Amino acid sequence: MFGSAESGDIPLAERLRPTGLDEVAGQRHLLGPGKPLRLAFDSGKLHSMILWGPPGVGKTTLARLMAQAFEAEFVALSAVFSGVKDIREAVASAQAAKARGRHTILFVDEVHRFNKAQQDAFLPFVEQGLVTFIGATTENPSFEVNSALLSRAAVYVLEPLDAEAMHALFERACAAACPDLAFEQDARDRLVGFADGDARRLLNLVEQVTVAARTTGVTSVAPEFVDEALASKLRRFDKGGEAFYDQISALHKAVRGSDPDAALYWFCRMLDGGAEPLYLGRRLVRMASEDIGLADPRALDISLDACAAFERLGSPEGELALAQAVVFLACAAKSNALYKAYNAARKFVADDGSRPVPLHLRNAPTRLMKELGYGHAYRYAHDEPEGYAAGEQYLPDGMAPPRWYRPVERGMEAQIAAKLEHLRRLDAAARNDAPDKPETPDSR
Repeated sequence: MFGSAESGDIPLAERLRPTGLDEVAGQRHLLGPGKPLRLAFDSGKLHSMILWGPPGVGKTTLARLMAQAFEAEFVALSAVFSGVKDIREAVASAQAAKARGRHTILFVDEVHRFNKAQQDAFLPFVEQGLVTFIGATTENPSFEVNSALLSRAAVYVLEPLDAEAMHALFERACAAACPDLAFEQDARDRLVGFADGDARRLLNLVEQVTVAARTTGVTSVAPEFVDEALASKLRRFDKGGEAFYDQISALHKAVRGSDPDAALYWFCRMLDGGAEPLYLGRRLVRMASEDIGLADPRALDISLDACAAFERLGSPEGELALAQAVVFLACAAKSNALYKAYNAARKFVADDGSRPVPLHLRNAPTRLMKELGYGHAYRYAHDEPEGYAAGEQYLPDGMAPPRWYRPVERGMEAQIAAKLEHLRRLDAAARNDAPDKPETPDSR
């Protein structure tokens, strides 16, 4: 059963923390019958894992339930506040628990905030089996967790709670916190929409509205009362029903569509609604490569500089640098040629075999390698006319030029297109072939 609702000084989110797997809201893709985390609980065998997902989806709850299910000691660290000293203390606690015949689960919240040295500090104890490591992160562990630790932990991806799970959680919250308070359907939808898949946020909102209703003597909550109780915060992020990812999509499309005013509008909407500025900065970096690319290489530099400026200045000063990047990206020449070329190359490599490196491109640091022909007849481009070894082959033997990268006739890519066409003519002349039929750059 859920925790008691009697202790009014304990936050509702803590009082309703699940005490069993069946009480966990959402995550059916992991917790349903036969699903990975359910099997992990049912197997009777602990293993290290990383729980990756947005805030408020149950990462800490699942770690606590794991400790409960396996009767293990639970040692929790927050990477925001902890250092190597705290890790050593946690290990000492685990050693003491082992002496008492108890295993320890070491839970590290926001593990992506630990640097490599800090992650390495507890890696040996994971390998020895002294602790079972459970990390929680909102960031992609492929980039934020070192490879040694990542290879020893299963990664489970948690998702924002869907509308059905959120409404079910809302009913539980009302039964625990305000059984005598009625909510109109539109008010329920408003609260669920604003929570945006975050269970903790939903419970906090229900608690805020309940306190406001009891203070003012309201017994039936209408959408207008929700707006008033939560001040402008709800209207900023949920007026009209827009979800968080719809807004970032609108920002991206406004930049791609070269509309600086619309891009600024969505950027400010998201800031005003509480979006993390550096999250927006990371999306701008993505846009710079996906939608602008080499049509204006300055876009990537400006986006990265804006993120660095925000990290140095903080809010609100740093937000102006991000706004500068938003406007520049919206006004810059657009090209997705790099994006398309990268995706095509990745697909080809994934589907193709492992072609050997041609002998003339191989390094030859030893005599034996030279005798085997490594590096033989390689032409050093800097010694060639125009700094270009016309006719030289750089792809694997037998692989036709794929021409993945097709620059557009906009911005700097127009110049790149002209240069590539010139180099292809030099190649054709060097090979005594007729020039390839000129390719018309994509000018969409």
